[in-house]
Amino acid sequence: MAAETENDSNPAGRRMPFIAFLPVVIFAILAIVFFGVLTSGRDVSEIPSALIGQQAPSLDLPPLEGLTRDGAPVPALTDEIVDGQLTLVNVWASWCVPCRQEHPLLMELANDDRIRVVGVNYKDKNANALRFLGELGNPYAAVGVDPNGAAAIDWGVYGIPESFLVAPNGEIVFKQVGPFSPTSIARDLMPAVEKALAGS
Repeated sequence: MAAETENDSNPAGRRMPFIAFLPVVIFAILAIVFFGVLTSGRDVSEIPSALIGQQAPSLDLPPLEGLTRDGAPVPALTDEIVDGQLTLVNVWASWCVPCRQEHPLLMELANDDRIRVVGVNYKDKNANALRFLGELGNPYAAVGVDPNGAAAIDWGVYGIPESFLVAPNGEIVFKQVGPFSPTSIARDLMPAVEKALAGS
């Protein structure tokens, strides 16, 4: 009887083993979740965009002063440049190492007559941006300067480089977070291009 009274008066003693194992249980659950993500085959760098399927934000960015292509000034990036064209909007900067890595692929994409490649120069210095394109080549039919990142915020940019495929009707149909690779172009971008062209 005394033992029963003692147990009744000490309910915390019965809960103690569960509380002691609670951190282990939480760790095990998190480990299972992380393992599932890692083994799912999904690219963990893929970040969904709320803008997919939405109309692209308005563009009215000043040109990169001094940038020319075939002897003519490269125009500013405005809605008129994008309207009615299947357009790849690439957000880049001269100080961005992954931008340098993906640049040869953008040069190849610029040769595809189905796609217009345009650039948003993000928080960069004019001279550095010109030097970057002078060294690596200019894939852009138009470049808009975004010195304070306001346009990047409108487009939901997480970090650069990022690229958005805008259909001729102005809808964003694809987003690439991080630099393109030959695999991501073949596996992700080109099917999105084909689908957008079929839809138009």
